[in-house]
Amino acid sequence: MLITKRLYFGNRNISLIGLLWSLLAVLGVLLKLRLGESKINNYLIFENVFWHTVHQTNLYVKYPAEYFDTNHYGPLFSFIIAPFAFLPINIGCFLWGVANAVFLFYTVRKLPVSYKRQNIILLITSVEMMTSIQNVQFNPAVAAGIILSFLFVKNGKDLWATFFIAAGFLIKIYGIAGLAFVFFSENKMKFLVSLVFWLLVLFCLPMLISSPSFIFHSYQDWFYSLVEKNETNGSSLMQNISVMGILLHVFKIENSLMLVVIPAALVYLLPLVRNVQSKCAGFQLSYLAFVLIGVVIFSSSAESSTYIIAMTGVGIWYILQRKFLPENFILLGFAIIITSFANTDLMPEYLRLHIIRPYSLKALPCIIIWCVLAYQLLVKDFKMVMPV
Repeated sequence: MLITKRLYFGNRNISLIGLLWSLLAVLGVLLKLRLGESKINNYLIFENVFWHTVHQTNLYVKYPAEYFDTNHYGPLFSFIIAPFAFLPINIGCFLWGVANAVFLFYTVRKLPVSYKRQNIILLITSVEMMTSIQNVQFNPAVAAGIILSFLFVKNGKDLWATFFIAAGFLIKIYGIAGLAFVFFSENKMKFLVSLVFWLLVLFCLPMLISSPSFIFHSYQDWFYSLVEKNETNGSSLMQNISVMGILLHVFKIENSLMLVVIPAALVYLLPLVRNVQSKCAGFQLSYLAFVLIGVVIFSSSAESSTYIIAMTGVGIWYILQRKFLPENFILLGFAIIITSFANTDLMPEYLRLHIIRPYSLKALPCIIIWCVLAYQLLVKDFKMVMPV
C-alpha cells in the first residue's frame, strides 16, 4: 500500500507518510508565519512565559502591548519554551511547530504495533496535527507525553513514566490522565513514589530562573486563572467542545461538569477489574486510546486544536480492531469528516459556522468512539486478539 511504501536513500529509508507528516507540519507553520506576528499570538504568549518568569512579573495577567488573551500554562512551561524564546520570533515559532510535530511522530513510531498500523495512525491524525501546528499549540506534545508515559509503564520504567505525567500535569493539567496507567505498573509503590519525586522536582525547577516566592505565588495565580477560565468556557463557541458543550448548546443543560465527569470516572475504573484481560496488550492499547479521547471530550477547555490528542486515540482504536468492519470504517470516516475537517475549508462554511461550531458537534464522533471503546473494554475477550 502507498502509506507503507518507503523511499530508500543509501542506508536510510523514509516512509511516504513520514514525508507527508513533515510537509504538513512545515506547511502549517509557514502559512501561519506569512500572515505576520499578530497571527502567532499563541507563540507570543508561550515565549513570554519564559521572560515573565525570569523578570518575575505575573504570568497570568494581560499584557496588551505584547499579545492578546492570557497565559494558562503552568510555571514549568517556562523551561520547555526557554530554548525557543532566545531565538528571533519567526525562527523560534517555526522550530516550535516542527518540534511538536516531530515529538508526536516519534512517539507513534514507538507504539508496539506494526509499521503499517503506525502509518494508519499518523494518516488519521495528520489533519488535526496540521490544525494544531497552524494554531502554534502545544497539544501534539501533550499527546506524545501521555503516550510515552504509557510506553514507559509497559516497559517497567516507572521513573520515566511518572516524569511525563508530572510534567504534563504541571504544564497543562491534561498530562495527569497518564496516572490511569498506574494499574499497568508491576510496582505500584515505586510508581507513586516516583510521581511524588518528580512533582517536587519539577515544581521547584522554574525557581532556577526565578525565585521560590515568585514560583509559589505563580502556582496560586495559575489555579485561580484556571478556575476563572473554566467559568467562562461555557459561553465561548471556541471552547468547551466536549460532552458538556453539547449538553449545553444542544440540550440547554448547564453546569453539567459533575453530572458527566463522575459517571465517566466510574466507567474508567470498571474495565480495570478485569484482571486477566488488563494484562493483554490489546486491552492496554485500547485503554490508552480510551484515555487520549476522554481527556479531551470531558474537558471544558477543549478547543479545536486540542483534538489532535483525541484523534490520536481514535487512530489507535481503529488499528486495534481485529477486522476492519464497515461499521468501524464508517465511524472513522465520521470522525475525520466532522472532527478533523470541522474547522477547515474542506467543510462547507454553512455547516462549519452554523451547525458544527454552535453545537460543539466536533466532539460528537469522538464521544461515540469513546463509548464504543468503553463497551469493548468491558466485554471484549482480548486474549483472543493476536499481537498487532
